[in-house]
Amino acid sequence: MTWPGRGNDRHCGLYSAAESYIYVGQVQHGPRPIRGVSTSDTAFVDWFPFGPVGEPTRISSFDEFSQVFGGLHPQSQASYSIYQYFQQGGAIAWVVRAGMTADDAAFSTSLVTAMGELTAIDPYVFNLLCIPVMANLGDLQRELVAAAAAFCEAQRAFLLVDPPASITTAAQMRTWLTDTDGIRHMNAAVYFPRLLMPDPLDGGRARNIGASGGVAGVYARTDAARGVWRPAAGIEATLAGVDLMPPLLGDADSAALNPLGINALRVLPGLGNVVWGARTLVGDDQRNSEWKYVPVRRTALFIEQSLLTGLRWVAFEPNDETLWAQIRLSVGTFMDEQFRRGMFQGHRSQDAYFVRCDPGTTSQRGIEAGVVNIVVGFAPMKPAEFIVIHVRQVAGQPAP
Repeated sequence: MTWPGRGNDRHCGLYSAAESYIYVGQVQHGPRPIRGVSTSDTAFVDWFPFGPVGEPTRISSFDEFSQVFGGLHPQSQASYSIYQYFQQGGAIAWVVRAGMTADDAAFSTSLVTAMGELTAIDPYVFNLLCIPVMANLGDLQRELVAAAAAFCEAQRAFLLVDPPASITTAAQMRTWLTDTDGIRHMNAAVYFPRLLMPDPLDGGRARNIGASGGVAGVYARTDAARGVWRPAAGIEATLAGVDLMPPLLGDADSAALNPLGINALRVLPGLGNVVWGARTLVGDDQRNSEWKYVPVRRTALFIEQSLLTGLRWVAFEPNDETLWAQIRLSVGTFMDEQFRRGMFQGHRSQDAYFVRCDPGTTSQRGIEAGVVNIVVGFAPMKPAEFIVIHVRQVAGQPAP
């Protein structure tokens, strides 16, 4: 399976405070503002009974979704997930209707095709991706999840994965993740167990649904209240109006699942249902990944997407020292704004972030190729322990 990307080469990694860096330079001109992009606009891909096929549609409420795509439908897993997304605090959804086919293999291809249409929403972006029906596709799920995660990486988005409905115990969940180890990706997370939602189409009987849509709503609610750098987990990360699939997880289950990169959903006395984990699918302890935690990865994606969107103006500027100084000032101003919001660790700005754009990041060969390279580091966990983002932008192009 193939999927479109945006063609920006980049790399992230750890950066020591002992290594040299250039902090925000001073130039005569004021900075061109870089505005932070959205963090929790969520894309849903599935079959729906109505609506345009293969056309991403921006939806701001479940009522609007019902008007365009037909509302809840027993054959549409995502229709229930979209309902939960808005119930739990989601604000903006991008909905793509896939074409219905006669067999799972063809439907899998239809889903990938529909997913690829999300590249058409530029200059908007989507931040989270949910394809709940993947959990129903048996052996095809691994390939689909891998394709969706790679697509999210290319689009600087984050995938929420649902386990199959047949997985009901912690032991089964551990086995399932081991057997599908190929789905582990820094831009993805899985939540367990699944949810039970009263189904108005079935007289209020409980319907088994994946948690991805509801958890995406919790992400959105947390981002709005506390910021993308805060974990959407803990006593405030409640899931209202649903039950959890039994048997309920206890302390021992949660303690066993969390080190494997499986985020538990728990029932806590006096609080109800809560999200009780914030690890990515490379967050298992054995990997020791810098992308262990969901908020760290999502913060990096937010910074990267904001820079790529906010620096489009550099395309037609001469690729020289003057441009690099302007970039340092604009990016430095943006990073300082995030620092003052509390996004980074450290009392001093130099312990919280750095910006580089100079002859050390863009060689003469890069100038001739029409690109400028920007290196940004931020400290999400401890002061002066930086994670680095490498952003490449087109520059020095002839004016249109």
